[in-house]
Amino acid sequence: MPDADTAPRWTPTRIEDAPLVTGQGRFLDDLDPLPGTLTAAIVRSPHPHARIRTVDLSRARRHPGVTAVIGPEEVAAELEPFPLSVTTRMPYFPTGTDKVRYVGEPVAVVVASDRYVAEDAAELVDVEYELLDPVVGVRAALADDAPLLHEDQGSNIATDRTFTFGAVDRAFAEAAQVVTGTYDFPRYSSVPMECYSVVANWTDEPAGPAVEAWANFHGPFTMVPVMAGALGIPTSRVRLHVPADIGGSFGIKAGIYPYVVLLALASKYARTPVRWSEDRVEHLLASSTGADRMMRFEAAVDDDGRITALRADLADNVGAYMRPPEPSTLYRCYGNITGAYRIPAVQIRARAVVTNTMPTGLNRGFGGQQLYFGLERLMDDVARATGLDVVEARCRNLVPADAFPYETPTGGVYDSGNYEAAIRLAVRNADLDELRRRQAAARERGELYGIGLAAVVDPSGTNIGYVGLATPAADRKPGRDKSGSTEHVRVSVDVQGIVTVLLGSVPQGQGHATTARQVAARRLGLPEEQVRVVIEMDTATTPWTVTSGSYSSRFAPLVTSAVVAACDRIAGTVKAAGSVLLETAPEQLELADGTVRVTGDPGRSVLFRHAAGVVHWDPGALPEGTPARLYEEAAFAPREVRAATRDERINSSLCYGFVAELVAVRIDPDTLEITIERVSSVHDAGTVLNQTLLDGQVHGALTQALGGAMYEEFTYSEGGQPTSATFLDYLCPTTAEAGFPLVTDHVVTPSPLTPLGAKGSGEGSSMSFPAAVANAVTDALSPHGLAINQLPVHGTVLFDLLDGVRRPA
Repeated sequence: MPDADTAPRWTPTRIEDAPLVTGQGRFLDDLDPLPGTLTAAIVRSPHPHARIRTVDLSRARRHPGVTAVIGPEEVAAELEPFPLSVTTRMPYFPTGTDKVRYVGEPVAVVVASDRYVAEDAAELVDVEYELLDPVVGVRAALADDAPLLHEDQGSNIATDRTFTFGAVDRAFAEAAQVVTGTYDFPRYSSVPMECYSVVANWTDEPAGPAVEAWANFHGPFTMVPVMAGALGIPTSRVRLHVPADIGGSFGIKAGIYPYVVLLALASKYARTPVRWSEDRVEHLLASSTGADRMMRFEAAVDDDGRITALRADLADNVGAYMRPPEPSTLYRCYGNITGAYRIPAVQIRARAVVTNTMPTGLNRGFGGQQLYFGLERLMDDVARATGLDVVEARCRNLVPADAFPYETPTGGVYDSGNYEAAIRLAVRNADLDELRRRQAAARERGELYGIGLAAVVDPSGTNIGYVGLATPAADRKPGRDKSGSTEHVRVSVDVQGIVTVLLGSVPQGQGHATTARQVAARRLGLPEEQVRVVIEMDTATTPWTVTSGSYSSRFAPLVTSAVVAACDRIAGTVKAAGSVLLETAPEQLELADGTVRVTGDPGRSVLFRHAAGVVHWDPGALPEGTPARLYEEAAFAPREVRAATRDERINSSLCYGFVAELVAVRIDPDTLEITIERVSSVHDAGTVLNQTLLDGQVHGALTQALGGAMYEEFTYSEGGQPTSATFLDYLCPTTAEAGFPLVTDHVVTPSPLTPLGAKGSGEGSSMSFPAAVANAVTDALSPHGLAINQLPVHGTVLFDLLDGVRRPA
């Protein structure tokens, strides 16, 4: 297995930057795809929980410049509830119909000549509400006397499942000690620079109604049939365009699909295309957010400090509705629920709970952020209980390097890794001994100084079959299983030898075009400038599957693998054509330096474009059986990702990378401001395809994780009103806060499951960094016997904790 010194590292020039920095990006608000498009404004609920008594749209409809106004009556009459991931009596529409269940929930849509007119008319919509008691937070929702959001369900629990693998009870009965911890992870978002944007057009055609829409929607395209189901039309009648540029998403824009459906219905009533662009307040009130989680972990620990069994009780607040793809957050990391540790037995209880808050969905590292905050805080608690150093406690429990491929109790198959090497490298790069000397000196002065570690398995290439685990195996219909991590690409070569790569994965800044061009050029032996990449999603013409999209770190392991497959077929045809010109068998030829040449005799060569020209201009000369085309569509559909077994085990991702992160913090004794003094971050993403892009992903994930660890949180009053609906209250880290000293490094263990050995790398630090910060701050507070078991952590939190210690009993 190659090590970090011998593995290939390719670093071509990034090609996406010039259009973006010169204002030539193609975002949806830059496009005007249909003439005569009108503008929509959305009327939203001011109440967290209320029954809708009456809705009067008449004044708004009479307002000059207004073309159409629709409300709950039209939505209930024209749309079906969205198909849900589980069977539950919690119907979900794009607006409230019987009730509103969170502040900001859409109630009506006004379509007018421009946004100003639409907003003015929206204020004329008169809604009479009957106020109901709200419920905010998991604990409140689970209370016996909690108000019910969906009375037909009879509970605020949308799904509740328990899984057991191995001899859990016996391990706990025989344990030398049991370590228990309760941890809370916050609800926060990704606050992309570009908010939601939709253009929708409903048409009635002889073949039936059709909807064509443009949206800054990054996938997953499992939502296309969900949209079609709500609209009551076949998926073939839904055409979705995604522009070439998306101004950030990180998962949040997967939640745009209810607005696509709502705007399609508005277009039907207006009889014209309709555009809606979300403003920042709307986004912070009612777009999407990662789920906040209440969790309890228990570890059975033997005399040597090894964990013999794990119990995890996970309860996610999914907001007012279990909006698809939830309850994905609970199950995305199902296969890697034991993290980097060799734990033979595990029991999981997974619940999704509804509350009067914004619905949840994907957010960078989704599922992993929540899981690893609890698991890595638990590992520190295990170290403390056993008297082990936090590094040794982890290394003693790691999956060893000679155990790969390693199968977890829940069915995950870790493809490759050297976890201890990565941890030791992170420790060495941080100069842990020097940090501990700093800590000792700081404590001598009465200051608070802490060092924290987190180690996480980073899943990539999600297997969508994990969502099926929310339904008991006995209730899953035979032959209706779902699984897969498939990606499609299309590659063609024109008469001048220019290669075009068409991707079905729309990026949000990750550099997909750069990497795809690099891979195709190297596979075909061409200079990169001879390859162009087209990225602009159209579900009617672009190759895609329901699993397509830019999410779950899919690009490096899946999309590039499809590029390799398509290019290899093209290469076979070009070699066959070159054999005609060189009068040499195709198997004696290679592609290099823009030529087709005889292997071992580079002087005998023809230009790549001349060989390609044979296919275009003289196909009759091709060897028998050679296809007369330079156009290939390829799919990468690894068989290692299957549907869940009848005993509820599943390999929930194709590849599993690794992150080890060490953080040192200093806390000002007077202001209690937390300063991050050093971060050492080591990643294993398999073969590094592009060092610059990988470093960018690490830095971006760290910055977003910093927000969730220390700044960002969606908060609500006891009455259910949002208290963080503007950037005055929802605090995001800036360059000032993100400028901490950082050392990054890599351990390379190529994946045997992808042709380039690449794994994903876009989410790792978003999972590890919050836990590392919490562990560091807990270490700083350890002289006071305090711990950080919920996030975000900041001066106010520290003041309240320390005030409780200092205050006389």
